[in-house]
Amino acid sequence: MPSSDTASHVASYYAATANDKLERPELEGEVHCDVCVVGAGFTGISAALHLAEKGYRVVVLEAARIGFGASGRNGGQIVNSYSRDMDVIESRYGSETARALGDMAFEGNRIIRERIARYDIACDLKDGNLFAACSTKQMQGLIEHKALWERYGNHELELLSSDSYRREVGSDRYVGALLDHSGGHLHPLNLVLGQAAALESLGGAIYEQSPVTELTHGEPVRLRTPRGEVVAERVVLAGNAYMQGLMPQLEAKSMPASTQVIATTPLDDVQARDILPTDRAVEDCNYLLDYYRLSADRRLIYGGGVSYGGQDPDSIEDAIRPKLETTFPQLKGIAFDYTWGGTFLLTLNRLPQFGRLNANVYYAQGYSGHGVTCTHLAGRLIAEVIDGESERFDAFAGLPHLPFPGGRLLRVPLTTLGAWYYRTRDALGI
Repeated sequence: MPSSDTASHVASYYAATANDKLERPELEGEVHCDVCVVGAGFTGISAALHLAEKGYRVVVLEAARIGFGASGRNGGQIVNSYSRDMDVIESRYGSETARALGDMAFEGNRIIRERIARYDIACDLKDGNLFAACSTKQMQGLIEHKALWERYGNHELELLSSDSYRREVGSDRYVGALLDHSGGHLHPLNLVLGQAAALESLGGAIYEQSPVTELTHGEPVRLRTPRGEVVAERVVLAGNAYMQGLMPQLEAKSMPASTQVIATTPLDDVQARDILPTDRAVEDCNYLLDYYRLSADRRLIYGGGVSYGGQDPDSIEDAIRPKLETTFPQLKGIAFDYTWGGTFLLTLNRLPQFGRLNANVYYAQGYSGHGVTCTHLAGRLIAEVIDGESERFDAFAGLPHLPFPGGRLLRVPLTTLGAWYYRTRDALGI
């Protein structure tokens, strides 16, 4: 669970503009429930809400605040599929697995939109996201990417040439783009807070500042916190990068990593129309990609890069400013009102880890930087398997996950070396 100060959210743009600043109580005493969910991020709250809708008595334990981790700090982009796409899944795991995962590749996006509509969640939802090609090789990859996604059912894609992409992005950096009309962007912290409120409206309970200090397996499962205990028939472990100690058997098969994000001072109308005239979200196609969008109050939210091991650089502004000003030189010198980092969990194959520790303890984690949509899918699948429908959950649970080479001591330097190799390839356009 988080080892840093967890009394409040980090000082991000999202925390400053959160709709719900209510602090939930710490767990005190003993409570009983059908399902206890550990972690109040997208995975945990999504699972809890699906379960509550099915009539289960649900308790959520959060070590810090709702959305404290990656769910409340990410770039806010609704990007379909997984961090490894369907062609890689096909080649490594076969057509049957690819078809099973492919049938769910665009479902997380739909779940998010269903939740927003059903529970009237105000989270600044906007339609459309672009994948921007920095080289002709990347553009060819986008042509193939479009054909692949269309084979799996996404027919809302539009290729943009070197001329037509400029109606979407005011930058000379790219040679073209792929526009996914079914994607989009939003305020992620307000999305998870809105779903948390929906869960509470259905009788679910959320306890903040309640880290799990001891988990005793059995029937029922007992989860101790500093001042209380939950007795549950089933447990869902959904803390992602903040689960240290509760699942030691998986720690070698994942690695914390961090990314950095900034929010500029608000742009005027002319500046906003100049850089993102249609208000889409954008990510480039580099291995260590940049991603950006406009907030509801016309700030440019810009993120990029990865720090393996989960540590932020000494200066987030120094890390992001050169990237932003390369993409948008017209914004050179613009003030940054907010800078923050966020930790997420990488797996070696870049596919999420779903599974069971035993018959009544489930987990989902390791979205590898592609979690906004997949976490919402995970929540639905966890609710399905607990309710007796295991086929779709088991399609993910059956994926093999190997430890990072070099073990815990060498996984960071070896992964950093590999990232340097791919970053060099991106820079050379090869």
